[in-house]
Amino acid sequence: MQAGLSAPVPEGEHGLRGGEERRPHHAWSDKHPAYEILNGPSGKGLDDLFTPEINSIAPAPFNGDWTKDNAATQQYDGYKVQAVLNEIDGKDHSGTKTAAVPGIFGMNFQAVSTAQKLPTSDGLTGGYLQGGTVPGPLLSKALDFVNASVGKFESALAASGHAKDTTVILSAKHGQSPMDASTLTRVPDSAIIDGLNATWKSAHPGSADLVAFSTDDDIMQLWLSDHSQAAAQFAKDYLAAHPAAGNDINGAAKTVTTSGLSKVYAGSEVANYFGTQTSDARYPDILGIAQTGVVYTGGKAKIAEHGGASADDRDVPLVVSGANDEHARTVTTAVETTQIAPTILKTLGLDPNKLQAVQIEGTKTLPQR
Repeated sequence: MQAGLSAPVPEGEHGLRGGEERRPHHAWSDKHPAYEILNGPSGKGLDDLFTPEINSIAPAPFNGDWTKDNAATQQYDGYKVQAVLNEIDGKDHSGTKTAAVPGIFGMNFQAVSTAQKLPTSDGLTGGYLQGGTVPGPLLSKALDFVNASVGKFESALAASGHAKDTTVILSAKHGQSPMDASTLTRVPDSAIIDGLNATWKSAHPGSADLVAFSTDDDIMQLWLSDHSQAAAQFAKDYLAAHPAAGNDINGAAKTVTTSGLSKVYAGSEVANYFGTQTSDARYPDILGIAQTGVVYTGGKAKIAEHGGASADDRDVPLVVSGANDEHARTVTTAVETTQIAPTILKTLGLDPNKLQAVQIEGTKTLPQR
């Protein structure tokens, strides 16, 4: 879940001045240092970036990283909440230096994510109840934490005089699947990859492992050591022909067909799926769409994951509270999270068409009503 804040740009901070377009101060806080990618190709997209690593080891009384316990995740998110509060107060994220109140700033919350994925934490059951329609006790607690944090932002904006000229946007990068725990099948992907590698080397004596890298959550993405279409087809045929062993929400053994996948794309099929050229070296050689409820994970530590193509992964909430909005309303027009970026630019009085994605894909701003 993400909270974004868009404040007006002070006079003289946007538009053309002396032939040079200036931009507002930008700040963001997220879960990995890799989010410095938000700086963009220029390396100057952000003025204040705060990215404490969520997979670092949490202090006592917690064990493991910040994601292993929801109370730890809330403590971790609290550091980023304070960073945003400092920025609203006219300081940098640390609160130690004076800085302009950003024109665009916000943060990523992780507490909801871990409450959706952990079977239990802090004596509470994680995930959803009633077939995935009602947040369970741990998730309800995490949502209350986020709600209270957003309330702190609103109070700080009011105290700073920015409540009437700031637009607040709440959304999410992704959902988690499955929401209905009764459909869960946890499948260790290591056994699948080991089997594929062994079969490949049996058919190609002296060859290296076929799978060079993988990212498998509730989707399967494989990068192969042999990038030929023939090798990709070999992997596709193997995955389609073999069942996989796993376990259900109660830990009982469960077997799934076709490696837990409902559809497998190989080589050029993957390029077509992503809408790119076969010459693009970045797309995986294999893309597998998981069956409903399948999560690739060892053990019983998770009840949901993200990355897949299901509605649980892709349908997320979106709330926009604009400075000039006096009456709440629901917009029933279908929208996408990609529309948030050009909407922010429009709100700031900047040209959304300056974004490359808008130029390439024709992305519209969010509808006003």
